[in-house]
Amino acid sequence: MTSADALFSRLVRRDPDAEAELPTAVREDLPGNSLRLIGANALQSSGDRAVNASTVLPWLFHALGVPAVLTGLLVPIRESGSMLPRAFLTPLVVRVRRRTNVFVAGAVVRAVCVAVMAATAALASGLVAGIIIVAALAVFSLGRCLCSISSKDVQGRTMPKGERGQVNGLATTASGLVAITLGLAVRALGDRLDVAVLAAILGLGAVLWVLVALVYSGIREPVEESGQEHPSRRSRGDLLREREDDGPGWFAQTVTLLREDRAFRSFVTVRGFLLVSSLSPPFIVTLAVQPGAPALTGLGGFIIASGPAALLGGRVFGRLADRSSKWLMTIGAGLASIVLVVLVLLVTLLDLDGGSLLTYVVFVSSYFLVTMLHTGVRVGRKTYVIDMAEGDQRTTYVAVSNSAMGVILLVVGAISSAIAGFGIVWALLFLAALGVLGVVSSTRLAEVSRGA
Repeated sequence: MTSADALFSRLVRRDPDAEAELPTAVREDLPGNSLRLIGANALQSSGDRAVNASTVLPWLFHALGVPAVLTGLLVPIRESGSMLPRAFLTPLVVRVRRRTNVFVAGAVVRAVCVAVMAATAALASGLVAGIIIVAALAVFSLGRCLCSISSKDVQGRTMPKGERGQVNGLATTASGLVAITLGLAVRALGDRLDVAVLAAILGLGAVLWVLVALVYSGIREPVEESGQEHPSRRSRGDLLREREDDGPGWFAQTVTLLREDRAFRSFVTVRGFLLVSSLSPPFIVTLAVQPGAPALTGLGGFIIASGPAALLGGRVFGRLADRSSKWLMTIGAGLASIVLVVLVLLVTLLDLDGGSLLTYVVFVSSYFLVTMLHTGVRVGRKTYVIDMAEGDQRTTYVAVSNSAMGVILLVVGAISSAIAGFGIVWALLFLAALGVLGVVSSTRLAEVSRGA
């Protein structure tokens, strides 16, 4: 047994039956490829922490004196900017036989964009700095889009069912360690968290993305003729690619796929309801920031809380996803809704003093639980979409579902923000209700996991 094989066996609970179904060349490369996937995904998660649109970039904008209107654009541009173009970019991606090259290109784009942000932070300020950084973030999102489309296909080609969720979970665990480290650093710096330090954090992020590209380029990906992996699945799965030259535009093709493929449409619908765990944490933070609140209920405390959430949830949820990604999503959304309802009841019924220990426990614990459950929901839905299809159909599913989610995210985000105008608790209750709908809908999804 080689050192790579031994290390892989220690990190991942292997499935001999699933591995036996792989082609010989893929099976021989499995340990090395898996370790590279884990390493690249861990570095990718770390890079994302350094360029977080909910923490690092807003702090930077405040320090640079950027108008608040641009600060409000950060999260929508980062999320929707990486989702909306996916169906449009998919016909280009499926032309590339080696999808690792697409991922490496996306990682390089992200490294360059983060380097531009770091340089802008060091050399500019005010409105000009804000415009340049927002523009760089938009291009960064396109690189993120390319990485997301290609990474799931590479993982599907190089790893068997039963082990994919664990790889995603290990990467999430590594990102938790980074969150704890970053959060503690922020707490230690206190008032010394100036523009120079934030620019240095962005510079570190650029270096991390270069390392991501280098590690990922070493993956040995089996190259197969496009569309030949599973001919029986071509009628719908290859819809975008087959009609790109002589059919309707990509948007019409996307609508056709959502209309005709019932199983895929159900997954996209459920994924929309699963936004309960991704959109609620900022509202929890907003509700917690009150005059006289203890320091740990501030931003640094929540960053620290997100670390253990990913650290504990990554490994456990990775294995659960391989058993049943469907039920992991279902239970995660349901528990997140329960946490939000309990939080609203505590805030409404108890006279919480902003500086009390009880306030600290209630808000940070709620944030921790919702963030940890979101880890499970995210690992579950990523594993589900990988397992529900093969070949180019998988690539198409990932692209179309994320393009649809870009629109859904904007709509649900706008609704929850409007409701928050009447009170943060109402926005949390709206998201909790959304999660309940997700539980009901996800129970109707087909089982696609090998361990189910």
